[in-house]
Formats: sequence, structure tokens, C-alpha cells
Amino acid sequence: MKKEDINCPPYAPVLMESTRAIGYSIESAVADIVDNSIAAKAKNVSIWYNFFPKPYIAICDDGKGMDAQKLTESMRYGSVSPNEERTPDDLGRYGLGLKTASLSQCRSLTVISKVNGNCEGRRWDLDHIKRTEKWSLEQLSEEEMSTVCAFEKLRDLDNGTLVIWNELDKLKSGSLTLENAMEEKMLSVKKHLELVFHRYLSGDGISKVIMSINGVRLEPFDPFYVSKSTVVMDDEKIEIPGREGKVVIRPYVLPHPSNLSKDELDKLGGKDGLRNLQGFYIYRNKRLLTWGTWFKLIRMDEFSKLARVRVDIPNSLDDLWTLDVKKSTAYPPEIVKTRLKQLVNTMSNGSKRTWTFRQRKELADNVVHIWDKVETREGVKYVVNMDHPVLETLKGRLDEDAQKLLVQYLHTIQNNLPFNNLHHDMHSDVKILHDKENDEKERTKLMARQIIRQAIKDDHVEMTLEGFKSVEPFMYYIDEIMQVYAEVKING
Repeated sequence: MKKEDINCPPYAPVLMESTRAIGYSIESAVADIVDNSIAAKAKNVSIWYNFFPKPYIAICDDGKGMDAQKLTESMRYGSVSPNEERTPDDLGRYGLGLKTASLSQCRSLTVISKVNGNCEGRRWDLDHIKRTEKWSLEQLSEEEMSTVCAFEKLRDLDNGTLVIWNELDKLKSGSLTLENAMEEKMLSVKKHLELVFHRYLSGDGISKVIMSINGVRLEPFDPFYVSKSTVVMDDEKIEIPGREGKVVIRPYVLPHPSNLSKDELDKLGGKDGLRNLQGFYIYRNKRLLTWGTWFKLIRMDEFSKLARVRVDIPNSLDDLWTLDVKKSTAYPPEIVKTRLKQLVNTMSNGSKRTWTFRQRKELADNVVHIWDKVETREGVKYVVNMDHPVLETLKGRLDEDAQKLLVQYLHTIQNNLPFNNLHHDMHSDVKILHDKENDEKERTKLMARQIIRQAIKDDHVEMTLEGFKSVEPFMYYIDEIMQVYAEVKING
């Protein structure tokens, strides 16, 4: 006798509560909903929130909307298979985002969609499901829809969709008041959307999408800052054998902080942000997935802190990039990773190459000096270059207290230079002595040896050797440094 399979569906209350812990932040959750709006061909996406009388967050778009059947299907867990072929501009993946993203932040998810003036509404309410112990998707009547907060945002649209989050139980954690929590979180959401969707906000080769939060329009934040003196290198395309779609790579080198205003530098993350946000920026259908990583191909350091590499992948290659449910991480397949490694090691070469160190306008050259000349309204002063690569490397090997002590000591040296004596001696017959050339050379070679050893360990040699050519004092002893490199390769 043939054995019959046992139908064993998941227990709704437990599964739905469990999927709330997938790991969405409020920023990534809102972005996941916006993905759906863009996939629906929306031209405008407005986000609304309020904390009185009942807190809610609503996302409204003017996309094509969904009829009753499509809306019900979109509320199903796993509504689309990840193996199903998608249109090239589809930002979805697992058919889970609308539900898991929303319910990670709230206990009641309402979706109202409008097609040709007709509205349909559905709701997942975790407390209702707990009571019924079933997959109880609520169908809303016209009267119930009309009382939903932010429903008026749909009134002037022929087609569109409104997603409403109520019972925001995850929002207040760690804050004294709900008002403060919501304001703080939504500011973070704003910055996140301006970065993740910056190519849609600016219409970068695609239809422009206007987004706003409580009526305030979002502005695109370009992490490559192409409007300034960023160096843009040539595109490179990688084909995956047997697969459709190409990976397109475009390297950038940002302007040095000395060429940016304080506001511009703050937008780019400040000096710490420049260092921490270097690396690859992975885009799927021009939507930013993950950023600020070299995928362990090289170490983040001062020699590469201004380098950022845009990597565009099509959704046809999702399975190769181990894309997660939240669409917040993606790891390259080996064939792409191999080429990225080669690119990183050579990106400082070529006719468009600009080394990442500063160009000092005060001294009219492209050299990284040990001392900087700073002009102020009151006059001129000379300061120790706190961004010098050797100093940054040294600080990276010290604990926080030792770093502070080192910086304070350098400031003490800087502020206690014997200018009067120097001026007097330079205008007299006194001969000003320097260390012997050979001593200076040996000190420089010793520093270079330490840096080269670390560069070999990090597989970062070409970029480091090229950098020596524009950094004091290494630039004066390039031949000797190349000899050091040869010795280190042989003897370690």
C-alpha cells in the first residue's frame, strides 16, 4: 500500500512571531517596502509618520497597484519563488520582504491597494492570528479602509498602494519617549534611503523617483561624490560563463579631505568615515545592497581610504551572490572575487590614476609632506601632518590611550618650535647642521621595511610602492626602497 504524505503546515502564530527576529533594522525594513514601490513603477513614494494619537508609519506610492487577487497573493509568505525568473528591474527576491520587513517593526500590517479607482485592503494582525491560531488574513471593508490612518494619501490617486504599520512595539526600545524614538529613527531612515536609493533619486540612467518623509523631499547622497574632483576610472565588465547578465565594475578615487569643506567631509562620514567606508559598493539593479567592505581582499588602511569601487550586478545573478532575505548583504562568487582582487591591486595604475594622498594647494604640489603650511587670516603656521601614512599606521598599532599621548606629544613639538632662534640663525653666518644623509636614508629604509612587510601580508604591495613616490621622506629614496622590497621578498 502506498504511503500517503502528511500535510504539515507551519503553525501560524509561532512562525510569524519567529520571523520578526530575522534582523531587520527600521532603515532596512522601510527600504524593503520602497523596493516594492519601485518594482510597481512608482514615480512618487511618500513616507508619513506620527506618534499621536496612535503611532503609525505609512508608505504610499503611485505605482500600478494590485487588484484583490494580487493583493492577497502579495500578503502570502513566500509569494514568489527565489528561483523564478524576474523582470530585469525587479528589486524583490524571496517573496517575503513586505511581510517580514513590516512585521519586524510592528504587530499590525495593513496594505490598501488601488487600481482604476477601486480599493482593496488586507491586514495581518499578530494578536488576531494568536487568537485564531490560523493564517487569518483579514479582508477590510470599505468602511474599515476609510478609517485607516493615512488613507487620505490614496484619495487623489487612480492607482497606488498604501502600507501602514501600527502597534510599533519595537520602536521605543532604548528611548525615553516614543516621540524622541520616532524622530531619531526616521532621521536615520531618511539618511539610509538617500544613500541606498541615490541613483533612483537622481535618475542615474533610470526613471527618477521622488521620495519624501512627512512632505520633506529626500535628496540623493552620492557616496562617490562625482560632482567634485573625484577621479572616475573606466568600467570593466565581467561575464559569468553560462549565465546571462554582466557584472560591471567602476572604480573611484575621492578628493582628499583637504579639498573638501567641513560640511562635505561630514556628509562623507568625516575622517573616520572615509576610512571605514572605503571599499566595494554593491548595487543590484542600481539599488545599493552593501558597502564599506573589501571582502577581506585587502585591509582597510590609510593607503586606500579614498578608494571606492562601484559594482553593479543584475538580479539574474542573485543566486551567485548569496543575497540574504533582507537584501542587506551580498558576497561575490569566486570568479568575480578573483577579478576584484586583481583590480584592487592595480587600481592605482593607468592614465586616469590619481593617488589617494592629498594635493596640497598651499605648497602647489602633489606631495604628502611631513609638515603642512596653513594660511590663516592672522598669518601662516606650520603644523605636523596628522594624516601622514606612517603616523596613521603607527596609531593603528597603539591602544587608544597611547594614540592620544602620541598626538598630544606631536602637538607639543609643533607648538614649541624655536622659530626666533631659527630665524636668527638662518640670517647669520651660523651653519645649520642636519643629520648625515646616510642616517636619514637608513631611518627611511627602516620605516619602509615595516610598511612593506605589512603590505605583503595584506597583498597590497603595488599600491604601497606607488604611494611611496609622493610621500616624504620615502620619495627621496625610491631606489633604496625598491632594494628593500627585493630583500624583504627574499628574506622576509
